Amino acid sequence: MRALLDSLKSLYPLDDIVLQRPDLAFATVPAAQVRGLLHHLKEREGFTHLVLLTAVDWLEDGMFQLTYLLHDRARARDLGLRTLIRRDRATMDGIHDLWPTAATYQRELKEMFGIDFPGSPGVDDPFVLEGWTDLPPYRRDFDTKDFSERNFNHREGRVTHDPAAHMKRHLYPDEA
Repeated sequence: MRALLDSLKSLYPLDDIVLQRPDLAFATVPAAQVRGLLHHLKEREGFTHLVLLTAVDWLEDGMFQLTYLLHDRARARDLGLRTLIRRDRATMDGIHDLWPTAATYQRELKEMFGIDFPGSPGVDDPFVLEGWTDLPPYRRDFDTKDFSERNFNHREGRVTHDPAAHMKRHLYPDEA
């Protein structure tokens, strides 16, 4: 894995490289370089499987972090690529032409975070939240409590008991 990372560093501006295990590493790359690096990893380095594409909302920094996790079956190794994009212009190049399964991840990230992947198949179609008109729910500034209070009737909660006291009453009723 170290040899691969050294080779990639000579071709792409990698940063924050973390070798978690001999078969797993993560690196950060500028958003403009992601697509080219992913293409290189798939076509030249054997990373033929896109394991996942996910996002983290760094609200305080005004950024989203996208993480692409790739797997090389032949060499049994995984490589995660991280990139940062601005929250206020949450747009990223699609990779559905490299891995068709990416279209599903991209569609989910559009609906749940508001990150757009222009040209990705079905990216604007509802994924899970059919008819949703509010702020994307995985954004950290989405107020779950406020949304619930505005959209659902109030229902009294159930009574919570201390587990130790509850079990003592049920196991040893004469001592309670």
